[in-house]
Amino acid sequence: MTEEVILVTGVSGYLGSHVAKLLLEEGYRVRGTVRSLSNEAKVAPIKNLVPDAKFPIELVAADLTSDEGWDKAVEGCTGVMHVASPFPDATQRVVPEEEVMGPAREGTLRVLKAITAHAPTVKRVVLTSSFAAVFAETVPEPDKVYNEECWSDVSSTTIDSYSKSKVAAEKAAWDYVKELPDDQKFELAVINPTLIMGPPLMETHKNATSVAIMNQLVHKSIPGVARVSFPVCDVRDVAKAHVKALTLPEAAGNRHIILTENVWMKDMAMTISKEFRPQGYSIPTTQLPYFVCWLAGCVNKGMRNNVLPRIGKVINVDNKRMKEVLGVEPTPVNNTLQDMVYAMVDLGISRKAKKYKQAGSRAEVPAVNGEVEEEKKEEVKEENKKELEPEDKEEKKEGEIKEDKPAEQEEEKKEETGEEEKKEGETEK
Repeated sequence: MTEEVILVTGVSGYLGSHVAKLLLEEGYRVRGTVRSLSNEAKVAPIKNLVPDAKFPIELVAADLTSDEGWDKAVEGCTGVMHVASPFPDATQRVVPEEEVMGPAREGTLRVLKAITAHAPTVKRVVLTSSFAAVFAETVPEPDKVYNEECWSDVSSTTIDSYSKSKVAAEKAAWDYVKELPDDQKFELAVINPTLIMGPPLMETHKNATSVAIMNQLVHKSIPGVARVSFPVCDVRDVAKAHVKALTLPEAAGNRHIILTENVWMKDMAMTISKEFRPQGYSIPTTQLPYFVCWLAGCVNKGMRNNVLPRIGKVINVDNKRMKEVLGVEPTPVNNTLQDMVYAMVDLGISRKAKKYKQAGSRAEVPAVNGEVEEEKKEEVKEENKKELEPEDKEEKKEGEIKEDKPAEQEEEKKEETGEEEKKEGETEK
């Protein structure tokens, strides 16, 4: 389709890999930065993102904390997707401002300065910011709808380190482009996603914030869920937004919030439970009373700082630019959550229950090193054997009534046709 070279920084990350995958599928030449080319766990899956891509992905080593490698990374590019960013500890509240905002600001400027010095061919930069740069307070203003005109107040004591870093990085980018001489100017578009959910593409994405949250539900690491709501979006929609923002004239000089909808944790758990409980998973769907969360907050800083203040609150967010300017229609949240869990199981991030359907059944996870294909064959064999057992006794009890009824109906049908009854205890498919 096009032989233009597009740079994707942080290409091995949760979002960066999706951006690169979409660009490759659309026929672009893609160059990606990784911190180290010797990290095979991250490099190999990236090279296999799109096996039949018109152009194989090119990888270069470059780190936001060093100038080394960035001249080579940006050379000859016509567009840059700056997805990479430092990730400070979001649970820390009392941190010197420069320790948080300095690295984020410097990392972004390092990339932009390399572009002006070594890549005069760059026409547009798409910067991955965050909704945290739009609003990051623990308590939203009543009836206020947050849009691209809003900015988080970094002087607030309730804003965490991550949010401060996102504000610093994005403002540094806008200021830098504004001050560029006319003969060096390039266009800037910014993407501000809410909490990103959806299928990871690599096993190394297990440490991504949303993947870790989902893993707690899948493994029942928590007894229940707090009454909190999150504005969420699909990682695939965020990738689409980046690619659209790369070329659409209306995207230049603007921010774009990416949002599907607000989702209560209980509804999130119920959606996952509906799909995966029949497959042998026990998802915690009980909503925890406030006093239980409060007690947990006495010993857990994350619960105390990030959850308790948000209980019962809903953030109203405007996503008109996402739909009307970028033309990205939100993926239904049920698909986002269910595809996410399927991908996590297929990649080995989450455990595989005995009744699990099959690898890659919904998530479209690349068959990295052929492992997914092999798992798919094994799952088909297990289904043919009809040996789908509940994962534990408790789940078996919960499933007995549901499993017995179809079995009884099947036996009645066989009696009517004169078929011989099957042995007691055989599981019906």
